[in-house]
Amino acid sequence: MKKFITTLKNIWSIQELKDRIIYTLGLLFIFRFGSYIVLPGVVPAALEGGAAGAGAGLMGLLNAFTGGAFNNAAIMALGIMPYISASIIVQLLGFAVPYFQRLQKREGEAGRRKLGQITRWLTVAITLVQAGGYLTYIQASFPGVVSPQIPIGVFWFSNIIILTAGTIFAMWLGERITDNGIGNGISLLITIGIIAFLPQALFAEIDFRLGKGGLVILVLELAFLVAVVMATVLLVQGIRKIPIQFAKRAMGRGSSSLTPQAGNRDYIPLKVNAAGVMPIIFAQALMFLPATFATFVSEDAAQTGLLAQLNDFTSVPYNIVYFILVVVFTYIYTALLVNPQQYAEWLKRQNSFIPGIKPGKNTADFIDTVTSRITLPGSFFLGLVSILPAFAAAFGVNTSFAMFFGGTSLLIMVGVVLDTLQQIESHLIMRRYDGLVKSGRMKGRKAGISIGASM
Repeated sequence: MKKFITTLKNIWSIQELKDRIIYTLGLLFIFRFGSYIVLPGVVPAALEGGAAGAGAGLMGLLNAFTGGAFNNAAIMALGIMPYISASIIVQLLGFAVPYFQRLQKREGEAGRRKLGQITRWLTVAITLVQAGGYLTYIQASFPGVVSPQIPIGVFWFSNIIILTAGTIFAMWLGERITDNGIGNGISLLITIGIIAFLPQALFAEIDFRLGKGGLVILVLELAFLVAVVMATVLLVQGIRKIPIQFAKRAMGRGSSSLTPQAGNRDYIPLKVNAAGVMPIIFAQALMFLPATFATFVSEDAAQTGLLAQLNDFTSVPYNIVYFILVVVFTYIYTALLVNPQQYAEWLKRQNSFIPGIKPGKNTADFIDTVTSRITLPGSFFLGLVSILPAFAAAFGVNTSFAMFFGGTSLLIMVGVVLDTLQQIESHLIMRRYDGLVKSGRMKGRKAGISIGASM
């Protein structure tokens, strides 16, 4: 406890870090405040007495992602998910369209700024479509939700604009947190919504189990949840170390030569899950599309057949598609982040090499092979964790609490919390303070050489 208090004092003594944390918390508070501002023309009483199933299934999951804003019919009801969908589309276009490939790989910072602008405009277009679907959904799920005093045309037009503005404002908040705060802003906005929903889900599960005298089952559930969290941390932090050897300049007889020194070694840390939480976010964003389509078809078609199963996160088709998407996006995002050719060029500039591997193309091929080998089990384990909530629900866990047994909620929370803590630790270590863990460094943070910063 004394160590914990000392660490907090060290964090608060660093002015820049303190300002960043306060700035981040302030913007997160603004985002959460927007989750309780109801859209104009919506009758709040109708939201409380709405359809019983309005919070179930995939819609309930989306409600958790927005911290309750979805079922509150708030101005932030769509959250940041349209921006995530737009990012997916832009990333995929980078593999198929030469123009986007050039922006991603050849035009540097200018290209990234252009891609950012394209993503923002695409977010506006997607939000306009999803806003219409959302208004259709709340009218169907909450009878009498629209005030009779407001013309239906005015209600639709004004609220589509407001929902779009809410998403754009949330996107702006996320970018400001990333630039001036601590952590990844977009991921933090999703995480804060999930965390806000956790106490309600936990208390509902405790009340449900204790009401049936299932104290032992409740303890087993919580123990399994802890085990899943530990396994997820191992997945997020796991690395494969590729040893490298630096060449040292040896002087003699007026000439110099580069001679390998056995003691001058380091390693390249390749993460088992280099893509982080992005495959989960991307896959989940695509899984929301069937729910959007369901709002534009007949009620019978939306409640039966494949479309209905893809809207139920406990169904077999949903989990098969979700698992495949997670695996595919893990490979895609890893390919975008890990560039073996850049590693090979960096090693060449540093007069270093991988023992037993020739420099240049052979080094790039070796790193590519190792990355592919560790990404395969990593992606499958990531996919398995992502569908664990369906198994938890099958064993009788409350659906609102089951999604914390893995899946998007747990992976996003673990990944984002670890990333934020690692950034805080880097500020501490730069000021010569102890880190957040006993060893002074969080495992998996900047172990080995810092390749990215050098290229």
